[in-house]
Amino acid sequence: MLRHVIAPSGRFTKASHDVVRHPRLSSDAKVLVLYVQGLPDNAVGKSLGELARRLGIKGRAYQKAKQQLVEHGYVHEWRSQGDRGRWVTEQLLANLPLSDEAASGLREGSGERPVEGTGEGSSERPGVDSSPGVRFPAVGASTGRTVGGYEPVEEHCEKSTPHPPSEAHTRDEPDPALTLTITPAPITPDTEPEPVHVPESGTGPGARPEPEDAIEPAPAHDHELAEAEGLLLSLRHSHRQLHLGVIEARSLAAEAVTWLRHGVSPSELRRVLTSELPDDGVRSAVGFLRHRLLHKLPEPPTPTLSPEPPPGAPQFPPVPELVTCDGPGEEHVFRPLTEETECAACRQAIAYENWRRGARPAEPPTEYTPWRERFARVYEAAGLPATEG
Repeated sequence: MLRHVIAPSGRFTKASHDVVRHPRLSSDAKVLVLYVQGLPDNAVGKSLGELARRLGIKGRAYQKAKQQLVEHGYVHEWRSQGDRGRWVTEQLLANLPLSDEAASGLREGSGERPVEGTGEGSSERPGVDSSPGVRFPAVGASTGRTVGGYEPVEEHCEKSTPHPPSEAHTRDEPDPALTLTITPAPITPDTEPEPVHVPESGTGPGARPEPEDAIEPAPAHDHELAEAEGLLLSLRHSHRQLHLGVIEARSLAAEAVTWLRHGVSPSELRRVLTSELPDDGVRSAVGFLRHRLLHKLPEPPTPTLSPEPPPGAPQFPPVPELVTCDGPGEEHVFRPLTEETECAACRQAIAYENWRRGARPAEPPTEYTPWRERFARVYEAAGLPATEG
């Protein structure tokens, strides 16, 4: 790719690489931050939505860009009710992420601006910044500008990198400015070096005491480590100060698995790690979480035995075993109360069938007589001769 860049001499805005190269901010969010950053002081009295409409960012696009800026600490909002009962929304947009405490401090001290150049003959008014020409000069003579000695550190924002990131000073070659030279004292025959005593494990003033019943914990399984790692990575959604990287979360996963094995639920562990954060903010998320996981670890659950019944308690009869029902239908089992061989449903069906048959008794079948014989009996009873044919 060819690139042709000319540094502008005017009408430009200084943009931080943290904003321009932010992997989780959309282009609308970045443009909105840079646009508001470059506005003059007399043009920032309007709301963020009105300024976004000037750039053509409306509707869902504006809501998404604003949500990203709020989540990453670039935009902070406060809603308050005025004297007449009307609600007012105050917005703060910064070109670097701020915590809630830092943003509240800027909001409270926003009306106190330093006044410079207030000496005799100064025409400056309170609350207005002085021009650069009336400030006091720096102390000392001017010196030349030191150039060089800086090695750039590569930025790896992509998912896969061709080689590991470079460092300004490798481990094999320490920084000469930070190297401390120690000259050993000469050893004379009269003075011999005293042997250094290294305390064993569990002894000595500087050694860490080990518990008597120290039991090595069982190795964690892959699914337990994955569950603990996912829980630690999800803390960033609750508090931006507890943002962990993948490698940092993996280093703390074993301690989190110990909590889960002690009977602590994932929701309870999340509450312990995210509650009662320091008022001045969390300086190191991985150090803060490691300290809580180690020092607030609860005791392992003790196995509880079933309590014995007190004397005089009622004794319940034993539960009978299951037997096969002799009733019709598919084979099934039931738990008898006495010595019955059929379940309650089959006994009820048989009783209903017997009742139905007893309520409607069947009539005895009558013997069928042909019609010729019936006529012969009629003629015989009347004393008439029987006719043939």
